[in-house]
Amino acid sequence: MNRALRWTAWVVAVVVLLAVVFLVYANIVMQGTRSAALQVWRDDRVAVRDADDSVVMTPTGTADGTGIVFIPGAKVDPYAYLATFRQVVASGTTVVITKPTLNLAFFDTRPLATFEAHAPDVATWAVGGHSLGGVRACQLAQDADGLLLLGSYCANDIARSYVQVLSVSGSRDGLSTPEKVAAARDELPSTARMVEIEGANHADFGAYGDQPGDRTATISREDARQQISAAIEDWVRTLR
Repeated sequence: MNRALRWTAWVVAVVVLLAVVFLVYANIVMQGTRSAALQVWRDDRVAVRDADDSVVMTPTGTADGTGIVFIPGAKVDPYAYLATFRQVVASGTTVVITKPTLNLAFFDTRPLATFEAHAPDVATWAVGGHSLGGVRACQLAQDADGLLLLGSYCANDIARSYVQVLSVSGSRDGLSTPEKVAAARDELPSTARMVEIEGANHADFGAYGDQPGDRTATISREDARQQISAAIEDWVRTLR
C-alpha cells in the first residue's frame, strides 16, 4: 500500500512539474519592438485600444467597412503586429489582433464573433494569422469572407471554399519556408492570391526582433513591411 501511494505521489508530482514547466514556457513571449509600436501609437490616422481579449486598431478617418481578425504566431506578443497593420488601418480597415489562450492559437477555441463584437460597424470580416496563427485562421475561414496568411499555410483543406484568400510569404522564411508554402498550395482555393516577397524572412511579418530558426533577410524590415501592407491593402479592396 505504501509503495502504491509513493508511486501515485510520484506521478502526481511529475504531472504538476510538467504543467508548471509548460505554463512558464507558454508565458515567455517574443516581445514586440517598443520603437515600432510607439510609431503606431503616435500615428494620428490610427486609434489603438486594449480590449482585454485583443488589441483593436481602428482608422480615425473614413472606415471602409472591412475588418480583419488577426491571430498572432505562437508566443508572439500581439502588439508586435501593430506596425504590420499600421498603413492598412490608416487606409480604412479595422484590425482586431487576438490574445490567444496561453499565447498559443491552438488553445484558443473562441469564435470569430467574440472579436468581431469589438467593431460592430464592420460589415465584411476576414480572418488571418501569422505562422501557427495562420494555421488556426484556416480552421475558422468558413466563418469569414476572407483569409489572410502571413508567413503561414493551411493544414486543412479549404480548396472548395469560396473564401477570398491572400497568402503573403517570404523567400528567406526559415520556418514557413517557400517549399512548405508551395506544398500546401493545394489546400487553398484556385483563386487564392500567392505573393512571395523576395528577401523577406519569417520575423518580417511582425516587429519583435529575430526569431530562432529563421533565415537572414536580405531586404530591410521597413521595405518588407511596405510590401506586405501594399499586398494586404490591394486584397482588402476585393472583399468590399
